[in-house]
Amino acid sequence: MSEKSREEEKLSFKEQILRDLERVKKHEEDQEEVDLASIKPQFSSKNDQSIEELMEDSLSAVEEIMRKAPTVPTHPSQDVPASPSDEIKRETLTVPSHPSQDVPSSPAEEAVRQAPLAPSHPSQEGPSTPSAEGVSRPTPGPVSPRKVEKEFNEIPTRVAVSYKTEAQREVKREVPTSKPVEEKKVVEEMPATPRRSRRETVKSTKKKKSGFKTFFISLFIFLGLISAGAYFGYQYVQSSLQPVDASSKQYVTVQIPEGANVQEIGKTLEDAGLIKHALVFSLYAKYKNYADLKSGYYNLQKSMSTEDIIHELQKGGTAEAQEPALATLTIPEGYTIDQMAQAVGQLQGDFKEPLTADAFLAKVQDDSFISQEVAKYPSLLESLPTKESGVRYRLEGFLFPATYSIKDSTTIESLIDEMLAAMDKTLAPHYSTIKSKNLTVNELLTIASLVEKEGAKTDDRKLIAGVFYNRLNLGMPLQSNIAILYAQGKLGQKISLADDAGIDTSINSPYNVYTNLGLMPGPVDSPSLDAIESSINQTKSENLYFVADVTDGKVYYASNKEEHDRNVAEHVNSKLTQNSSSN
Repeated sequence: MSEKSREEEKLSFKEQILRDLERVKKHEEDQEEVDLASIKPQFSSKNDQSIEELMEDSLSAVEEIMRKAPTVPTHPSQDVPASPSDEIKRETLTVPSHPSQDVPSSPAEEAVRQAPLAPSHPSQEGPSTPSAEGVSRPTPGPVSPRKVEKEFNEIPTRVAVSYKTEAQREVKREVPTSKPVEEKKVVEEMPATPRRSRRETVKSTKKKKSGFKTFFISLFIFLGLISAGAYFGYQYVQSSLQPVDASSKQYVTVQIPEGANVQEIGKTLEDAGLIKHALVFSLYAKYKNYADLKSGYYNLQKSMSTEDIIHELQKGGTAEAQEPALATLTIPEGYTIDQMAQAVGQLQGDFKEPLTADAFLAKVQDDSFISQEVAKYPSLLESLPTKESGVRYRLEGFLFPATYSIKDSTTIESLIDEMLAAMDKTLAPHYSTIKSKNLTVNELLTIASLVEKEGAKTDDRKLIAGVFYNRLNLGMPLQSNIAILYAQGKLGQKISLADDAGIDTSINSPYNVYTNLGLMPGPVDSPSLDAIESSINQTKSENLYFVADVTDGKVYYASNKEEHDRNVAEHVNSKLTQNSSSN
């Protein structure tokens, strides 16, 4: 056979193969169209069937196609039957290609087209399954615009031929090496994505609004809690500063130790029931800068506020515990017994015995009581004037002017006794000096009672006391208006300057030191310590006269009558139009 005949035969053989393959392909396409037409209604609505039902229908359709398709003998290497599980994994739904892609260029290419193809979804990118000697695999086209679809591996159609080409052998050798592609679910992006985006945007906006709302609500609640806390805190502090029991009259004795700080003082007061909270007390004391709280014993009341208690602690306590005071009695310097009685009568409170002015005056004239006191205070009362001396009150001048605490146990008798004790204590350092001056206690107190009223300053009081001693030593009358006013019962009352200048110096009274030489029978008031010490330590001079300017209180002294008359005319008579003065 010639070379040309071989070429023609070869060519004819090739054409025959092409014709056979073309007929098989056409048969396959016709069958696929029929089968796909029966499959499509099953995928028309994803809402009618579940994914599992779609899988079952697809597998049934594929099995139907395989039963009707012509068979092709398999390669010996492929005669081993695959397991059912492997067969299921390799089956996928075939997507028909475009007719323009189905024209092979050679028998080898046609054989490759009949070989099993790895499924390739349009959305998947990557290298395709290797093919025989440069033969490219046709790209499958879209099946249908379904929202969710599954791809199935296509079982190659078996065509009965009586020969095997080299290309077919190579394809059959290569195809089994390709790994079956696992079934994948492809979810086509639908317009749900923008909807989801819109939902997310709405949720984000709502979340932001909700966040702002929550923030402002939280802020409002926080500020409300702070305001409420501040209000109740302020009320709590104010309440803590108020008395524990405003109606209580009970006294509580407490001791503040030496060197105790504010916190310790507060704890002591709280334990005693005098304050509500020690912490509030200490903070309040520090805030007010009360750092001068003193130690000692204190008698405090539950009706006292924190401020009142602090003021008491600033005064200082006593070295020993004392009975609580229900009231206080203040006796000013220069008070007479009549004035003292009036002060006692003004006391208010529930006392063991009535404290009245009449009771006080009756007791100071009680001889039995006076005798009792003379025995108790011999140094003070041994020179006490007698009734026969003409004194108005025997104890006049012997009751020391001071402030006295009125306790629950206080009586008129105990009160007078306390006044005598105070005078005795005051004179105790001076008893020897008084004797050295050849004076009795009664005489000293009598001079001091005049000095108390005649002078206001210590220097003047010493000079005035010296004038009285000079006149006594010379046998001259003292000539003090103070004694005359006492005799008239006007001492301590307001009188005009004219009345003082026109005083009756001729009055018949043992207290008339204008007509009587020497001292009065007793003091005319209760002198102060300053007046007493000025009378003991008088200033020595040649002066025999003195007169005080009624406008400024300045005292003018003179050693003779002429000089004194000039001072009186200038500093007294010329100013008689002035208002009243008090003695």
